[in-house]
Amino acid sequence: MNESLHTFAQSIASVTDAEALINALQTERQTSIRINSKKLGQQELPSVPWCKNGYYLEDRPLFTLDPLFHSGAYYVQEASSMFIEQVIAPLATRPLRVLDLCAAPGGKTTLALSLLPEGSLLIANEVIKSRAQILSENLIKWGNMDCIVTNNDPKDFDFLRGFFDIIIVDAPCSGEGMFRKDSNAINEWSPENVDLCSKRQLRILYDIWPCLAPNGTLLYSTCTFNEKENEDVVARFINENDATCEQIPLKDEWNITERKKDGAYSYRFFPHLTKGEGFSLSVIRKNEGSEYSLPKKLSQPKSFSILSSKNTVPFKSLIKKEDVVFFEDKQNKVWAFAEDHQKILCEIAAHCSLIHAGTPVAEVFGNKINPLPGLAFSYNYADNSFPSVTVDLETAIHYFKKEPLVLDNAPKGWIQLKYNNSSIGFVKNIGNRANNPYPAEWTIKMNVDYSRLPQMKWNIH
Repeated sequence: MNESLHTFAQSIASVTDAEALINALQTERQTSIRINSKKLGQQELPSVPWCKNGYYLEDRPLFTLDPLFHSGAYYVQEASSMFIEQVIAPLATRPLRVLDLCAAPGGKTTLALSLLPEGSLLIANEVIKSRAQILSENLIKWGNMDCIVTNNDPKDFDFLRGFFDIIIVDAPCSGEGMFRKDSNAINEWSPENVDLCSKRQLRILYDIWPCLAPNGTLLYSTCTFNEKENEDVVARFINENDATCEQIPLKDEWNITERKKDGAYSYRFFPHLTKGEGFSLSVIRKNEGSEYSLPKKLSQPKSFSILSSKNTVPFKSLIKKEDVVFFEDKQNKVWAFAEDHQKILCEIAAHCSLIHAGTPVAEVFGNKINPLPGLAFSYNYADNSFPSVTVDLETAIHYFKKEPLVLDNAPKGWIQLKYNNSSIGFVKNIGNRANNPYPAEWTIKMNVDYSRLPQMKWNIH
């Protein structure tokens, strides 16, 4: 056992059986996915017991070569982190305002979106800009309109005091739960880094706490095993604020470890006990505070302009949802967003670095209106807006690699592509070829042997 691993073992000896845990970290990881129930049916696979749409796979396929992976039909997510469903689902009896503060790449965000009722709003934030772009891509592909993506520090949300019913803080941590995934992680681990992370985690909680509504719920999670980043952070926070830590009902067969220290409950996933990676979740309830109210004078966003009713006519036919507002950004791209949340969108755009909001609809070039690739992934796309062509696996991979396409016997003009009954995008057929507008930053980068494409089997609606 190397020195770092020995020190780590000593640090968790009071939490669990360190030897059993370290032995488990030497074994193969379990691959798990969560389906998008709007795009896929229930699967005949071993289920993740604490998540209705979660499944375990026997091995890890090459997801990069599955078109349904790129179209948001499922998300590859670690099973332990799906446990947040046990907290959010019971609260989702009315429209909710949710902030996923450290959201990239989007696993917990897409899960929360799948649980929230109609009329809810979720803001997904990521402080690192490159990761915020990945988050944006994953949420566009998931297909839910009621989502805003921002690129901000937690303290930047101070203007939304008392606004959120739920805040998810998947805090940056020392990454002990990643030891099995990344063999170098153990060499980068140190007690000093654990201390540094715990201080950062506490600061994040203090920065975002004012934004939680009275009686609101904060989900605090890490992928670490030690107490300093879990129970100790939560215990100190609730004891310094008017807050309580709540229990989560469990089933014995899940083998999830409930721990309590100084009033803080944590729900621990240890790889030698549960079928998943290292994870800890605590639920903090806010007891005091005041509700948010919109300012009398609303801010005017500089990053986009709301379109007039007259100018929305060309776009309305592309969206099947009622009560939608359309806005145009500085890149001449038109987006659709829920009208009920228009005022708060303007406030957020005025105070935050906005990456995207709602559903991408079209790009405008003079009198030309070109559908944006993200529209094809949306739940709210009016599916009969353009002629559709069903393509095979090889053609779908060519599309996602942004390679030239030839569509025999297809009509000219804009065409929606479908693979295995799933909408994957648009091309403009000009006869001898089809122009492919798929975003370069989303493309498959690996070299592909088209003679040996794997065929993944899914239960389709």
